[in-house]
Amino acid sequence: MSNRDKYDTAFTETFMVDASELPALKYQEIPTWDSVGHMALMAALEEAFGIEMDIDDIIEFSSYEVGRTILRKYDIELAA
Repeated sequence: MSNRDKYDTAFTETFMVDASELPALKYQEIPTWDSVGHMALMAALEEAFGIEMDIDDIIEFSSYEVGRTILRKYDIELAA
């Protein structure tokens, strides 16, 4: 499974959304991405990639697209 697939799967399984919705997905714009959903997503991403994100990165993780940029800090490339 590619890094992009792992990333997308964390979102689709955590928030029960279709992959086609991901590029526009933003924190608190869908009911499942609330504070509890946010922490579930962070846990899923940390497990999928074997990383531990800094608290500032967790707070700044405000959308699907922003998350792609944040993961680059951890040497995780999400090529299309």
